Amino acid sequence: MNEAGGQQEGLGPPIPTGLRADKWLWHARFFKSRSLATQLCQAGKLRLSGLGVVKPHHKVKPGDVLTFPQARHIRVVKVLALGARRGPASEAQALYEDLKPQTPESRLPAGTPDALAAARRDPGAGRPTKRDRRALDRLRDPE
Repeated sequence: MNEAGGQQEGLGPPIPTGLRADKWLWHARFFKSRSLATQLCQAGKLRLSGLGVVKPHHKVKPGDVLTFPQARHIRVVKVLALGARRGPASEAQALYEDLKPQTPESRLPAGTPDALAAARRDPGAGRPTKRDRRALDRLRDPE
C-alpha cells in the first residue's frame, strides 16, 4: 500500500497473454457469430502457425499466423493485437495483417458445391426458363 492508502502501483488487472481462437476470429470480424467460428475450429479447418487446431479454446497470441477457409477463399492472417471487444470494422482491421490478399489463385478449387450453386446470370435477365433450368441441372449433375 502507498501512503494514500490505495493499492500498490503497477498491480492492476492482469494483462491477458492470449485469447480464444474462436473469440479472436469473431472480434476480427471474419465470422458473423462466435458459434460459426467455433464450428470452423471444431471441424479442424483452422491452422495456427502451421499446426492444426481442433479446440476453439486454443490461445491466440500476437505474432501467430492463422490459416483458414472463408467463403471460397483461403485466408492467411498474422495476429497483430488481441481485441477487447467486437467493435467496428476499422477497429477489427487493426487486429490483423492480411498476408495473402484475396486473389483468384487463393480461391478454392472449381467443382466445389459453392462453385456450382452460384450460377451467373446477367442482371435484369429475369427468372430462368425451363430450358435454362434443365441446362443448369445438367451442369450440376453430369450423369
